[in-house]
Amino acid sequence: MFLIPTLTGIPLIGAVLIYLIHNEKIRGLIIYITAALMMVTTFFMVATWIIDGQNTWRYYVDTVFVDHLMQIVEILLMIFIIYMSFKYKKRWVCLLSIFQTLLVLWVEYTIPLVESTHTQVDSLALLMCVICAVIGGLIGIYSVGYMKSYHENHRGVLDRSSTFLSLLFVFMAAMFGLVLSSNLIWLYFFWEITSVISFLLIGYTRTEEAIDNSFRALWMNLLGGVGFALAIWLCAMSSHSVQLSVIVSNGNMLVIGLLALAGLTKSAQLPFSTWLYGAMVAPTPSSALLHSATMVKAGVYLLIRLAPALNGTLCGSMVSFIGGFTFIMASLMAIAQNDAKKVLAFSTISNLGLIVACAGIGVEQTVWAAIFLMIFHSVSKSMLFEGVGATENSIGSRDIEHMHGLILRLPKLAYIIGIGIAGMYLAPFGMLISKWVALKAFVDSGNVLLVMFIAFGSASTMFYWTKWLGKLIAMHKPKTPDEDKTRKDEYFSMNILCGIMICLCLLFPLLAKYIVNPVVLTLFGSTHDVLSMSELTTMVIMVFSILVVPSVMFLIIRTAPRDYVPTYMNGINTGDNSHFIDSMGESKKLYLSNWYLRFDFGRRRLLKPSQIVASSVLIVCFAILLGGIL
Repeated sequence: MFLIPTLTGIPLIGAVLIYLIHNEKIRGLIIYITAALMMVTTFFMVATWIIDGQNTWRYYVDTVFVDHLMQIVEILLMIFIIYMSFKYKKRWVCLLSIFQTLLVLWVEYTIPLVESTHTQVDSLALLMCVICAVIGGLIGIYSVGYMKSYHENHRGVLDRSSTFLSLLFVFMAAMFGLVLSSNLIWLYFFWEITSVISFLLIGYTRTEEAIDNSFRALWMNLLGGVGFALAIWLCAMSSHSVQLSVIVSNGNMLVIGLLALAGLTKSAQLPFSTWLYGAMVAPTPSSALLHSATMVKAGVYLLIRLAPALNGTLCGSMVSFIGGFTFIMASLMAIAQNDAKKVLAFSTISNLGLIVACAGIGVEQTVWAAIFLMIFHSVSKSMLFEGVGATENSIGSRDIEHMHGLILRLPKLAYIIGIGIAGMYLAPFGMLISKWVALKAFVDSGNVLLVMFIAFGSASTMFYWTKWLGKLIAMHKPKTPDEDKTRKDEYFSMNILCGIMICLCLLFPLLAKYIVNPVVLTLFGSTHDVLSMSELTTMVIMVFSILVVPSVMFLIIRTAPRDYVPTYMNGINTGDNSHFIDSMGESKKLYLSNWYLRFDFGRRRLLKPSQIVASSVLIVCFAILLGGIL
């Protein structure tokens, strides 16, 4: 029992110390120690759980103090949102916070609830804890060096690094609390903390764009919070229980639908996806931690918990359609982006959509794929965001076009980004294997629409990843050398994530047997191997073979003399492959650019129709659910 408060307390104490101490060296040391303690505590909890026979631990916190403390924090958060809403003249946003906070407090004080457990430790909760501790800790270490470079390159932004870094660790504490909670009231409490912290981090620069985007993220997540609060009220009124396991077993479709709505908003699914790519105005550690690796995973975590109740239901059809539709539309919109962080944002929305679709189908096979997608996406995207952030600090841009020939200009960063891209879409890395399993499950379920979504959505991902990868590995002779401004702690984090990514691919069979299968067993009470051991072994051999090729290339590039073949330019090449003399004797610059198909797949063309379709599906489904009850 002591491990749970310890795990949530470590990042919280670290956050307080980080906020109070402004000496950079001492503050960095505190971040390193806090990250290390989080990882050690998490792995100790995992080891203890395994020794205990992988039993589910459930605990009841027999104290009024904790409940009252949570209620006080909820009221303070509501007051803070009201203050910020009036300060920035977004007054209507505070109405969402007031409604849900007062509704939950009314439930707690007026409706007698059946005594239930407050925390739960099982295989899924532990997996989420490992993701939060390892990836969150590494991003915290990365942020120490990144924030120094960030403010060197953004002189006009007020340096509030202590506040920013402190909020990152408060968020990690909230995520630990969220995934370890077993009843809706506790889950809701940590859920709202993550929403408010996201709001603060997105608005870090305090520019007009950052403030607008932060409020967009706030109201969309608060809308999901309203659904969460209504679900708590309905459960309390009907069964006097707010235990999540009881809710799943009872199968009240309106309650499940409201919780699913909360999960859809938090995971940035259509029509709520605009808050996530708007969040890219924040410094990169915020994008890597909150908006790729962990916070958005809170939404899919809840939907995976609900998966057994979604199978074959109207809510399940709603969730799977929204997820599949988001997957293909976000993939198409990503094609039109040349800003690397926006490509990663749309790709994140797209991949989250596939995870949501798998959860909506709600069978063992799709949940198996969803868990794999969640693991590989967390590692790969956090590494990509870190690589893009380091590249931006070094070359002054995150435009993909400006990364032309990065393999020669900044080879270390190019390899890091390249491995992350390969992990997202190349065969036979884990993401692609998971997509194949999901496709097979959709075919078996007879859902033709989802089969089309995943087939064409997966094909469209090839466009933006291949364009980016092609830019990185272009053998283009740089006119002037680029200075690698990446600091040691940034490289430490990125290199560890690269190592984890490669190990996950090589150890895919063990990952399936000892991590993913136990999670499926926890949720469904039974499990079986989705892929045979021979298939998994063959994939591992293919991964190993693929890794040998770039390693040999790296050695050749470092040892062999660089012989640049002159490019044909419809004129006389001046020798640098970037200028030529035209027929009039004038010097012209050659500029190679990808085709981004903005008029075909741009956000302006596809976003509104996508939002209309997704909103219509949500409205129709909830109208049917309400009509069935009334």
